[in-house]
Amino acid sequence: MHCPFCRHPDTRVIDSRSTEDGAAIRRRRTCPECGRRFTTQETVLLMVSKRSGVTEPFSRDKVVAGVRRACQGRPVSEDSLAQLGQRVEEAIRAKGAAEIPSNEVGLAILGPLRELDEVAYLRFASVYRGFESLADFEAEIEQLKVERESNRTPGDPRADRKVQGATDSASKGEKGES
Repeated sequence: MHCPFCRHPDTRVIDSRSTEDGAAIRRRRTCPECGRRFTTQETVLLMVSKRSGVTEPFSRDKVVAGVRRACQGRPVSEDSLAQLGQRVEEAIRAKGAAEIPSNEVGLAILGPLRELDEVAYLRFASVYRGFESLADFEAEIEQLKVERESNRTPGDPRADRKVQGATDSASKGEKGES
């Protein structure tokens, strides 16, 4: 490691500590030439292999940007997007592989995004899974309804309101009312 001040090619590690999340190591170093101290941070590089065969470093910012497009116009905060990005990265790193296929990144996004916002999930899934017809959307919406019903706790007013709202709007659509 070169000293950032005098460019001396050799430095000495004084202290090493793991970061809070354990994803990096912070090292305190000193330069024997100029005597100055500095801190470095080491992280494991995670690579993503794309369908084209190209590999690139994993980018949490890229995940968040893609999800942000799906959440456009939805009541989703930047903090929620940042937390989703962190969850996706943690899930991918937990696999323990140095290189992962890009489709695994997409799969890691779908679960947390479904929990965050169902409309944004449908938007993202429609592009990621390549929906080609209304039937694809209908099948995915039906799957969401089935999962919501199976996860619903009896007497939960939020779940009742969501289901009732969906029923009301569906019946209005059938009658041609708005």
